[in-house]
Amino acid sequence: MLRYAVRRIAGLIPTLLVIITASFFIVRLAPGGPFDQEQTLSREVRANLDRAYGLDQPMVVQYGRYLRALAHGDFGPSFKQRDFSVTELIAQGLPVSGALGLTAIVLALTLGIALGVAAAVWRQTSVDVGITSFVVLGIALPGFVVGPLLALIFGVYLQWLPVAGWEGGAPRYFVLPALTLALPVIAYVTRLTRSSLLDVFRANFIRTARARGVGGWRILWGHALRPALLPVVSYIGPATAFVVTGSLVVETVFGLPGTGRYLVQGAINRDYTLVMGMVIVYGTLVLLLNLIADLMYGWLDPRVRYE
Repeated sequence: MLRYAVRRIAGLIPTLLVIITASFFIVRLAPGGPFDQEQTLSREVRANLDRAYGLDQPMVVQYGRYLRALAHGDFGPSFKQRDFSVTELIAQGLPVSGALGLTAIVLALTLGIALGVAAAVWRQTSVDVGITSFVVLGIALPGFVVGPLLALIFGVYLQWLPVAGWEGGAPRYFVLPALTLALPVIAYVTRLTRSSLLDVFRANFIRTARARGVGGWRILWGHALRPALLPVVSYIGPATAFVVTGSLVVETVFGLPGTGRYLVQGAINRDYTLVMGMVIVYGTLVLLLNLIADLMYGWLDPRVRYE
């Protein structure tokens, strides 16, 4: 497995380079520029700004300069927030987005697996029907509907939790955003766990264990749950991508100072370097977490061999 991990890590570099290249040219070929909204700029000032940021150079030259700077860990200056570099903006927002995403993933896996196990154990009962109905709602309702709805119920009517803000990262400001972000993932994990666990219950080795008199809960925890979690582990990669993209909406709805806000603002303002920095960070996180999911798959299923 170690050699496989090393090969996969080495393979992340060309994959990330493709992401960087595609994003670089797509962002710059889109209509508009970082200084188009500043109508008061004279032609001379505009030309000086283009020269200062290297925008007067051919696209290929700009790409080469950006790769050289990136190789030294420099994401460049922000075109619109000129008192900050992109690295500083990422350092400000990434802890918030990281904490929100990690909380959402842990919440989704914990609740999703627990609900999926309950639905499989008490299948075709009221418990199964209730959990299945929740899964349908969780998949059908988008985050921009769930977020305001939770804020209205728990923040405005019941006044249990704050509806927006950060206030230094107090845990109560994280509850509604994390729940909003985790709800669709909880629904998918619940469905995967339930269907996979029911398939495992019908496997021959489970029948053999029951024939030997092994108890139901011992079969569940000692024999069935581990192979049943394989589809859930495979889903961690797509779930991470969903959490990353969903955090853009959730951070905007709840007013969190995360990187999602910077990505949205950068895209609107055509802040090339800021958008590129966020894309690189998000792309790296998704690739690394997919690698971790693959390694966990091999740990859960000893039959997997990384040749």
